[in-house]
Amino acid sequence: MSILIALIPALCWGSIGLVSGKLGGNAHQQTLGMTIGALVFALGAYFAYHPVLNVKVFLVGIASGLLWSVGQGQQFQSMQIMGVSRTVPMSTGMQLVGNTLAGALLFHEWQNGREISLGVLALIILIVGATLTSRNDPASHVVKEENTELSRGLRVLLISTIGYVGYTIVVDWGQVNAIAVILPQAIGMFIGAIVMAMGKDVKNMATVKNILTGLLWGAGNIFMFLSIPKVGLAVSYSLSQTGIIISTLGSIFLLGEKKTKREMVYVVVGCLFVIGGGMLLGYMKA
Repeated sequence: MSILIALIPALCWGSIGLVSGKLGGNAHQQTLGMTIGALVFALGAYFAYHPVLNVKVFLVGIASGLLWSVGQGQQFQSMQIMGVSRTVPMSTGMQLVGNTLAGALLFHEWQNGREISLGVLALIILIVGATLTSRNDPASHVVKEENTELSRGLRVLLISTIGYVGYTIVVDWGQVNAIAVILPQAIGMFIGAIVMAMGKDVKNMATVKNILTGLLWGAGNIFMFLSIPKVGLAVSYSLSQTGIIISTLGSIFLLGEKKTKREMVYVVVGCLFVIGGGMLLGYMKA
């Protein structure tokens, strides 16, 4: 039962790209709808757990949420440029690389030769995995157009990664209670989404529909925290990475994203590399 609980975040987070793709809307509508859903879930979590909130928790949470809104908004943008099947594994790999480097360089988490060796190996595996998922089939007739989309999508994804990595760094740096920070974080997410949506057409049904993606994200977040005491951070963290299999293969078979046979091999092998790198990082944290 504990392992099943630990797999719920992977199921929830791995489904976000598929659900948002089915619900439709542009990146601003998807981000705003998602933050509304996350805020609703955070309010429920607050009344369920009654965590202590203070000025520090609020400031850290809101800053983290603002950065998250940049990360998620740009990720949705990237999904629309180059598809879910390419965006999600690349984004996951880039986030893991960013967070790993931040932990090593800013928080001095690598304390000995073993951790440095495993950390560098994990980074190499993640980079190889992210690179494989972005590869085009040289025999494809649309390779030039896809390369243009890839270049544009990568620029957007780089901004997304900066936002996502910053969102976790702020919480680590602030040393605040993980449950207590959920509500202020959701408020920051909502504020950031509103700011980015200014002047855009977001008052429509697409925004309302995408509230569901926020509820999915919030559910994954809560079950992650619930699973850590039961199976440990290493196992919980590693299992959460398996969600990219759901989002990547689901986008191909459910959303109809086109891949050649060779590109399918690249994507599947790349996903396995990213999961392997994530599991190695989880093992390091044990």
